[in-house]
Amino acid sequence: MTNLYRIGQIVPSSNTTMETEIPAMLMARQAIFPEDRFTFHSSRMRMKKVVKEELAAMDAESDRCAVELSDARVDVLGYACLVAIMAMGIGYHRVSEKRLTSHTKENGGNAPVITSAGALVDALHIMKAKRIALVAPYMKPLTQLVVDYISEEGFEVSDHIALEIADNLDVGRHDFNKLPDIVAKLDYSDVDVIVLSACVQMPSLGAIAKVEALTGKPVVTAAVATTYAMLKSLNLETVVPGAGALLSGAY
Repeated sequence: MTNLYRIGQIVPSSNTTMETEIPAMLMARQAIFPEDRFTFHSSRMRMKKVVKEELAAMDAESDRCAVELSDARVDVLGYACLVAIMAMGIGYHRVSEKRLTSHTKENGGNAPVITSAGALVDALHIMKAKRIALVAPYMKPLTQLVVDYISEEGFEVSDHIALEIADNLDVGRHDFNKLPDIVAKLDYSDVDVIVLSACVQMPSLGAIAKVEALTGKPVVTAAVATTYAMLKSLNLETVVPGAGALLSGAY
């Protein structure tokens, strides 16, 4: 029997990665679970520059996007912008998820909404991380905001790197093959988990296995965490080949 699931994504207008990495992971999963099939549906919020003012304006559009996607009766929605949520204040992912899920219910769609910010926080708890190191593409002030947000959720960010890419299109063009050398500049000696991309726009899926092999540490990304959370919400096995420790089946 074939099971069909509709995956909805609330996406920044300049995001070019979540509509490639999430489908890539779920399609790769079909090699193991061919009975589970997925279709992918998006609604977009305007955002070009990764600055706090644009992020706040963009977040205000998320309500419309949730309603639009619930018109398609998707089974789960992912809010595909980590820093937009974290820029709105400590713990905001809980507020956003509750509000947007209420919109889908009111529209008769009744689909849960997962934020990539909340998914990453939950993933770090699931992986029993205490100390982490992370890579983010943002300018230093926004990267510090992300570090502070994660720290408030109970994790020690031992080291981090801000790549200082202001234009969101340029973030999406960043070559994932550079990530192993970037991680090599981190002090990850005492961390439990490496967050290879604290951003769903910065491509990272193709580098996860290599970074895990080079560092000997579990690696997670915002996109991987979102995929895990989506699969959990659908009551499906959280296994995707080649997507790192979190989706290995160990959790």
